[in-house]
Parts: sequence; structure tokens; C-alpha cells
Amino acid sequence: MEPDQSFESQFISWLREHRNILLKVAGSFASETAEQADLFQDMAIELWRSMPNFKGQSKPSTWIYRVCLNTAHTWQRSEQKRRQLQSPLDLVPELSCSSPLPGRLQEEAEIMQRLYQEVRALPVAERSLVILLLDGLSYREISEITGLTENHVGVALTRTRKKLSESLKEVRREF
Repeated sequence: MEPDQSFESQFISWLREHRNILLKVAGSFASETAEQADLFQDMAIELWRSMPNFKGQSKPSTWIYRVCLNTAHTWQRSEQKRRQLQSPLDLVPELSCSSPLPGRLQEEAEIMQRLYQEVRALPVAERSLVILLLDGLSYREISEITGLTENHVGVALTRTRKKLSESLKEVRREF
């Protein structure tokens, strides 16, 4: 069945308006650019498929986060299975296409890369909470998206902040 024009235009509008949600989730679950692009595409497809289920009982961004995080969790599980079946490619040298950035910009890029690396190392539930918090959502909004109580969100985020703070101390020492 072909979706009507308003359905399609709403989907395109939401993708434009909430593109950063998809980018943040993809960047927090996938480390390689190609994997991030694949995950972004998977999330967009899942948004399209599940859009008829949106009943307007929450903000579109809340619903989009929920769909994207669920898709990312599923993607990560399948990605882990796929990687277990592959043999290591330790003998293939890493190729870099990017030219070096000047001084301070290079340092900041490396710090951001390490931050994303630390976020990706978190368990899936904690990673999801960090993504939502970094995007400026309140505990109430995070609660709506994750289904956790506000109190649970606060406790979990306090523990996760402490964990991230400890791991990022190492990053600060390096720079």
C-alpha cells in the first residue's frame, strides 16, 4: 500500500528536523564512518516503517529517540554476532584519508574521538541515557523515552557520570 503524500512529507520533515538525533545515536553506537552510515540508514528505515504507529501521545522527538535507540540496540546485537563470525584482520594496515588538522583543532578532535570511544564502551542502557542527557533532555523526557522512572534515570546517570569521569581522567592526562 502506497503511503499518502502527507505521510511522506511528514516523514521527510521529521528527518530534516531531527537528523541530529539519528547522527548522535549512530555516532554513539558505531565507531566507523561506514557503520555509522549503515546504522543511520537502518534507523531511518525503521522510522518509516513504524511511523503509522505514532499516535501523537508524545513529542515526535521522544518517539524518534525511542525508535532510534531500539534500532541501535538491535543493530549492535547483530553486529556483535557478525564480528564473532569474522576472522580478525590484524594484518590489514589502517588507511587514513584525512589530512592532519592544525594544532589545537587536532587535539580537540582527538578528545572528541576519545569521548565517543568511552561512550561506546558503556553498556547499552547507560549509553542510551548519556546520549539523551547530552542532547539536553530532562529526566522526565528521558523517562518517557526509556520507560524508566525519573528517579531511576537520575541514579543511573549519576553512576554513569562517575564512570565516564574516571575514564576521561586518563584522556586529560594524555593531553
